[in-house]
Amino acid sequence: MNRIFTLMLALIIISCAKDDRPTVAEINQNWEFKQQKDTTWHSATVPGNVYSDLLDHKKIPDPFLGSNELNVQWVPTKDWEYKTTFNLDEKTLEKSHIELTFEGLDTYASIYLNDSLLGKTNNAFRTWKFDIKKAAIAKNSLRIEFQKTSVHEEKETEKLDYLLNPGIRVFTRKAQFQYGWDWGPIVNTSGIWKPIKVTSWNNMRLDDVYFKQEKLTDSLATLEVEYTISSDENVEETSFQIKFNNTTHLVESAVKKGTHTYYTTLRIKNPKLWWTFNLGEPYLYEFDVTLKEGKDVKAQQKIKKGLRTIQLIRDKDEKGETFYFKLNGVPVFMKGANYIPQHSMQNKVTDAHYEKLLNDVVDANMNMLRVWGGGIYENDVFYELCDEKGILIWQDFMFACAMYPGDKAFLDNVEKEAIDQVKRLRNFTSVGLWCGNNENYEAWHNWGWQTDKTEAQKKEIWDSYLAVFDRILPETVAKLNPEIDYWESSPSYGRRNPKSFTEGDNHDWAVWHGGVPFERFEQKIPRFMSEFGFQSFPSYEAIRYFTGEDSISINHDSYITHQKHPRGFKLIREYMGRDYPVPTAGDDYVYMSQLTQAKGMTMGMEAQRRAMPYCMGSLYWQLNDCWPVVSWSSIDFMGNWKALHYKAKKSFEDVLISSIVENDTIKTYVVSDKLQTLEGDFALEFLDFKGNKVHGITKNIKLPANTSTLIAETPVSDIKANPSDYVMKGTFISSSIEATSLFYVARPKDLKLFPQDISTEVTKTEDGFTIKISAKTLQKDVFIHTKAKGHFSDNFFDVLPNQTVTIVFTTDATNIDDLAIKTLNDVQ
Repeated sequence: MNRIFTLMLALIIISCAKDDRPTVAEINQNWEFKQQKDTTWHSATVPGNVYSDLLDHKKIPDPFLGSNELNVQWVPTKDWEYKTTFNLDEKTLEKSHIELTFEGLDTYASIYLNDSLLGKTNNAFRTWKFDIKKAAIAKNSLRIEFQKTSVHEEKETEKLDYLLNPGIRVFTRKAQFQYGWDWGPIVNTSGIWKPIKVTSWNNMRLDDVYFKQEKLTDSLATLEVEYTISSDENVEETSFQIKFNNTTHLVESAVKKGTHTYYTTLRIKNPKLWWTFNLGEPYLYEFDVTLKEGKDVKAQQKIKKGLRTIQLIRDKDEKGETFYFKLNGVPVFMKGANYIPQHSMQNKVTDAHYEKLLNDVVDANMNMLRVWGGGIYENDVFYELCDEKGILIWQDFMFACAMYPGDKAFLDNVEKEAIDQVKRLRNFTSVGLWCGNNENYEAWHNWGWQTDKTEAQKKEIWDSYLAVFDRILPETVAKLNPEIDYWESSPSYGRRNPKSFTEGDNHDWAVWHGGVPFERFEQKIPRFMSEFGFQSFPSYEAIRYFTGEDSISINHDSYITHQKHPRGFKLIREYMGRDYPVPTAGDDYVYMSQLTQAKGMTMGMEAQRRAMPYCMGSLYWQLNDCWPVVSWSSIDFMGNWKALHYKAKKSFEDVLISSIVENDTIKTYVVSDKLQTLEGDFALEFLDFKGNKVHGITKNIKLPANTSTLIAETPVSDIKANPSDYVMKGTFISSSIEATSLFYVARPKDLKLFPQDISTEVTKTEDGFTIKISAKTLQKDVFIHTKAKGHFSDNFFDVLPNQTVTIVFTTDATNIDDLAIKTLNDVQ
């Protein structure tokens, strides 16, 4: 009887409770657009941009094809207009609050609701909110006029008696790469690039929740939870509840009228820590947050949060100053790349694109990405996936290669942008560093930008720099995200300052821009390499895509736009000739360019890893492309791995055998990122290209945790063979790991390789094909390719004599009859 009474009472209580959470509706239907002076409207996609809308209606040629980029430069010289209608039901109209939110307008927009000016915007990186309670009706018209950026930019330019380098883009807060870069097109978009939403609620709303980690030990995690509530009146009976892992944390208190932030302390016993994927599990707690007024539910949300400490350690030492990240108290070598936007038209990037690219990052053993400052603050899904996959993020604020204005309006705009973005991203565990800008400090000090300025002008420009990067941004981070360190500028000094190799982070462009040989990477090693790079051609698929031809051409007219660096082709050829044969056939040349890029870049990666703990980071330029192009990327626009990505995967393995020749001696190191000492058998085998052993070394070793160790020194004279006739195979085998590597003393072009002689066996599988490859003699840099869309588990690899290598090709294709193989043996 008592059980029945209790159940009935519970049902009564539940039935009396009301779900009074805010309702949110996205306005993404029935949009139209036109050039402002036109009379004809066309359907539009929102979120989107004017380029993609014009492309959908065949009003412009595809700017990614041929040299069409040149034919669409009229688009940003025009003003554009978007409109739609949306309905609000009676229930929504009766709510005490109705808010219209614009998560991203690009950029100078005038917003009209029911033909009345609602407001104006001037920053594509800010969220704009408007109270429309009094203006909203059952059927609403929404119209947005976008003014071309040049109007504002020219107006601001005229206010100054000097030029702010590199030009007018500095006045507009939008993605800077859209003005063109040495790897990207000029696609200066305009439009509604992020969602527009209508939110309605009654009397009380949960505005923000921040889980701020105060203390973390093996036995206890202490978090201060900051939650902000807006209320129309004083409310005596409210509850704020957090549920996680069968635990409930409840705060019952009064709420004051207005917008106020409240605090509660959350303690978690024996916390599970979040690690980068290569060191442990990237464990995330799922916190279910509920706000109630009495029994009525006013807000609910889920927040996933990992518990970890992350610090940028800069301690003075005998050589300068350290620069490394300490995760959960452990120094971690950061392996990864610089990330740029995945498409010049952001609306074309889907969740699937994020998933694939970040899987490729993990697959290549990278534990950090640097979100470069000339692009965008990425969508939430990017950071969510990095949290889940265990990838740390070096997050630039969106300023790059420029000196920015310092007038009050600009600084106020920047501060609001910083507040928006830091508050949005601060709950993401993957964000490990905030950095003020990309290369602004270096540009001002090393690029000749001061030569035409008076002392007064120089002071004014530098004071503007300090206002943004030494005051506004660090103060915003310190106030809103104090768990995370702030770094003013990357790099910290620049290429002409000798300190760039003894402290701070480094962008080393002596290779490529300076034409210096790849060996520089082995001779000049910084504390943390945050940029270094080399170009190559993209995949055959990408070249066919933008040239429109089936044959692989390196002289097509489309390269006028698809090679952005003025010396790019010349540098590729010069570097290629130093290490490789220079072929004449287009497909061979593309292949050789990718080998050249991969060789140079992996020389740098491995030199930097061998230098642990002096050097503690290797982030190359660049991971990906925003369009099909000859560039520094390791993954091209079509999603294909270049040789660099395949070889970076090997150079970034947690246990790496890496060698270098110094003073006619082969020095072999084993680098371990593992947090435990490893013991096992180490061997070096020197094999000729028919598989005969010409020299060997074996020994049992103990490998210290988390460092680089010199294991063997082999004089070249001890090997009774010409360096052009042998390969050194290194192996380390312990109970938990097996590491292998191949090393050549001679340059690739000097190797006396036998002609290509490969046997293949292809088998159809459920997910694609397996391909078994074998040869009687060494086959160098085996490149498998087909027009079928898919991914090879390995490529650009070496096959030792009498070895069989099994490759998995994941594809939806039902046949790969056009499968072909190219090797360095064949392109001598």
